[in-house]
Amino acid sequence: MVAPQEKRSSEERKHKTVPNGAQTSQGQWGRAWEVDWFSLASIIFLLMFAPLIAYYFVMSCDQYQCSLISPLVDLLLGDTRLSDIWDKTPPLTYKAAGIYALWVTLQVILYAFVPDFCHKFLPGYVGGVQEGAVTPAGLVNKYEINGLQAWIVTHVLWFANAYYFHWFSPTIIFDNWIPLLWCANILGYVVSTFAMIKGYFFPTNAKDCKFTGNFFYDYMMGIEFNPRIGKWFDFKLFFNGRPGIVAWTLINLSYAAKQQELYGQVTNSMILVNVLQGIYVLDFFWNEAWYLKTIDICHDHFGWYLGWGDCVWLPYLYTLQGLYLVYHPVQLGTANAVGILILGLVGYYIFRVTNHQKDLFRRTSGNCKIWGKKPEYIECSYMSVDGTKYYSKLMTSGFWGWARHFNYTGDLMVSLAYCLACGFAHVLPYFYIAYMAILLTHRCIRDEHRCFSKYGKDWKRYTTKVPYRLLPGIF
Repeated sequence: MVAPQEKRSSEERKHKTVPNGAQTSQGQWGRAWEVDWFSLASIIFLLMFAPLIAYYFVMSCDQYQCSLISPLVDLLLGDTRLSDIWDKTPPLTYKAAGIYALWVTLQVILYAFVPDFCHKFLPGYVGGVQEGAVTPAGLVNKYEINGLQAWIVTHVLWFANAYYFHWFSPTIIFDNWIPLLWCANILGYVVSTFAMIKGYFFPTNAKDCKFTGNFFYDYMMGIEFNPRIGKWFDFKLFFNGRPGIVAWTLINLSYAAKQQELYGQVTNSMILVNVLQGIYVLDFFWNEAWYLKTIDICHDHFGWYLGWGDCVWLPYLYTLQGLYLVYHPVQLGTANAVGILILGLVGYYIFRVTNHQKDLFRRTSGNCKIWGKKPEYIECSYMSVDGTKYYSKLMTSGFWGWARHFNYTGDLMVSLAYCLACGFAHVLPYFYIAYMAILLTHRCIRDEHRCFSKYGKDWKRYTTKVPYRLLPGIF
């Protein structure tokens, strides 16, 4: 549900006010105003089946050694019933509820009440109070960027417990994985429902709300653009990064601890998954200020798609490789391990350098060098709902001249590396690369539709200059 970070450059601050009575674009670049039948059908399908999909993957590992086919075969042949599978499923427990409540409380405290200090002593790191992008209503929100700090504090506490305090077992997440799933679902639905009610009755900014009149669409895709409680607690930034992404590396560490407990060793495939996904998570938090310019913050409203997706889909479906390796430990040959590591690192390099080029271009308004020369770009403009006209530049050189979303190409390479580390015995670990390919392709199309609504003819000029979306010469 939650996609990787995508760099956008659409929020340059140069602007002028349109005279009274002039026609404006009504800030159309956010979520859709109207719902077609295909979108509605897709949304109802996801609302009905996405929670079942998350449960099915975890259940298949718990009861069928990660085989996705065996449960269906048993049901079709009459060897088991749905009630049998459900009866074997661990229920919600007070222990899991306590663990999850403490976890979320810790992340809320670290997010809302502990100002960032990492930016004061880490060279190159941008933290503390930062401005976000211009919203469709023409607002510029401020954020307390402290995700890296929260990640560090959380992991220091984790390792302090594992090697010194011994308050709980490092396998605690794996040992309570399904009961924690019920807790995550409860939080996801509570947050999503609260966000919808808030959008109707006490929005943070009414001009940044969108109502289609379709309950299912508004519930899933969200009404408010930036729902907040108080000055600093921003729903989108908190749930996109915390508690799910902070937990990502802890979940993998718990899987590694369980592998050590069961087999007396941690395989090189588990180490690869921990390292490659750990790099991705650290990249996210190191560049959290940059994340304020991504599609999630700049375009998406906050609804079930982000609320439930961040609480459930991300921690449970993005960590399938580690979960699989607990049940099926894989010791890779040296050549295979090195090849997978190189694939992951090259993919990460493409992902990071592509985003860095766009960030450098945006920060300097094009007064920089990309690959040793001045970048090429197309000038464009757009309007917010208050009639203010903004100017921006879309880069057409560097990696961004190869394809309009070349950062996604690197993302897919990294995703494939995660999966290859698990071998080829089961299809379950490869769900991630299949999902990411579909998701990122869809996001390319969805984002470009919004960019066309935002930039109009300027976007046509851009796509003529950079004709490929994802794979140069192919797509």
